[in-house]
Amino acid sequence: MASLQPFYNWTKELSEEDTKLPVLFIGHGSPMNGIEDNEFSRTWAKFGKEIPKPKAVLVISAHWLTNGTHITAMENPKTIHDFGGFPQALFDVEYPAKGNPELAKATSDLITSTPVGLDHDWGLDHGTWTVVRHMYPNADIPVLQLSIDFSKPAQYHYDLAKQLSSLRKKGVLIIGSGNMVHNLRMVAWDKLNEPEYGFDWAIEMNTIFKDKISSGDFQSLIDYEKLGSAAKLAIPTPDHYYPLLYNIALQENNDAISFFNDKPVGGSLTMTSVKIG
Repeated sequence: MASLQPFYNWTKELSEEDTKLPVLFIGHGSPMNGIEDNEFSRTWAKFGKEIPKPKAVLVISAHWLTNGTHITAMENPKTIHDFGGFPQALFDVEYPAKGNPELAKATSDLITSTPVGLDHDWGLDHGTWTVVRHMYPNADIPVLQLSIDFSKPAQYHYDLAKQLSSLRKKGVLIIGSGNMVHNLRMVAWDKLNEPEYGFDWAIEMNTIFKDKISSGDFQSLIDYEKLGSAAKLAIPTPDHYYPLLYNIALQENNDAISFFNDKPVGGSLTMTSVKIG
């Protein structure tokens, strides 16, 4: 029971009648979405207004890959500009959301399948802040990140995510941030401004992903490498795909599933996103 004390301390003031928050998988796409006013960023902002205001946000970002599992545990996470070749305006962005060391410790104690390190060096990478700053522009909600142990297979991440379920009932909004279809090597750069331009294999795989999610066939999504040649093109490396597994693992009975920003970009990317609950 001692290991649960931080979780008790953090949640003891919260009502047992608090609404269970949804879980989001957000296709974050280009870092420029962090400063642009477009259909994707406007949808993120809309969710920030529609979802009950969370006590904290926990993001599993495709851009924090580690050996072992870690969670940010500092009071003031830095804004990480982990990209290159973009306008200075993007590098000038600071998102000064606070962290929450007590929640970090409580979350690490909830995860019993593996040790979870309390990290004081990372911060908020662009998989997190480019999305969350549109949802909560006042930066008045604590934001934490949970890393992706890139040495582990898909099943590990799905199983780990299930251990986070109680956070939904305690006011924590959990977001997986990546892209279902993400093949940067095959991007048609000359088609980036052509609306909804997608290669046949990208559209095919995006449809398969949505069908599997809607039908609850999550094991096929865990075993994505068995989904054929289109899957190999859609997921050449699983960094942007793994955050989706954290989303679907947290579906509970009576949780509705809906899709948003369901569009391809540049041929080999999709912005398709999922709301559960």
